[in-house]
Amino acid sequence: MNTESKFIPENSTEWEICGEGLRRQIMGYDKDIMLVKVLFEKGAVGAMHRHFHTQSSFIASGTFEVTVNGETRILHAGDGYIVEPDVEHGVVCLEKGVLIDTFSPCREDFLK
Repeated sequence: MNTESKFIPENSTEWEICGEGLRRQIMGYDKDIMLVKVLFEKGAVGAMHRHFHTQSSFIASGTFEVTVNGETRILHAGDGYIVEPDVEHGVVCLEKGVLIDTFSPCREDFLK
């Protein structure tokens, strides 16, 4: 991905396999923010984890069981959630779908 570009067509970035039934596509970033599209197959798990980034996520499609800091909710297309830094969180995909994740600062660990 060319970080100098202001426009990022979907077909200009590659999908990365990041787990069983999970693929992600980095849609834009700079040092302060990153936008990532994550495709989940039904039953795929975004394992419980934590990181120092603030994360805000939007459910573009599908249904997810989302756990943030020990609280679990079922979220559907159009819903969103936010995760503060160092808070444990994870998801289980109940119906095939796409999450749009935004991280601040950039998730440099996602870059190759």
